[in-house]
Amino acid sequence: MPEPADQNQPPPVPSPGPETGPNPTSTGLPSNVAAAIACIPLIGGIIFYILEKHDSFVRFYAMQSIIFGCAWFLFNIVSAVVHVVFAAIPAIGGILVFFWAIIAALVHLAFLVIMIITIVKAFMGVRWDIPYIGPIARKQVEGAA
Repeated sequence: MPEPADQNQPPPVPSPGPETGPNPTSTGLPSNVAAAIACIPLIGGIIFYILEKHDSFVRFYAMQSIIFGCAWFLFNIVSAVVHVVFAAIPAIGGILVFFWAIIAALVHLAFLVIMIITIVKAFMGVRWDIPYIGPIARKQVEGAA
């Protein structure tokens, strides 16, 4: 049978465990988990940029995700327009559409690979800049602080 606790002793302070991680964020998630979720393009970034007010690591990945998601969305719009324009060209339109579809698929694959690398880096706790997008995100986050 356990001995009763001494009434003069303060209660034990719980140590941070795996459920809170070393640096819990405003959302209560560990910093690396929140940053990894924020890397989901556009939506994850917007949600965590709004919710997280203090952790610059999470805010950086959220802003980078917003910019990256906008670039991906813009590519989809441009791709659709190019597809329609190429399809309207008589005689060679079908060939142009075919080649554009291959190029668009490769670009989408590149976007997907970059997204996966970013999520893994964020989960590992490493601040990684997506080329061209990372420095812009860093300026936005540092300027907002």
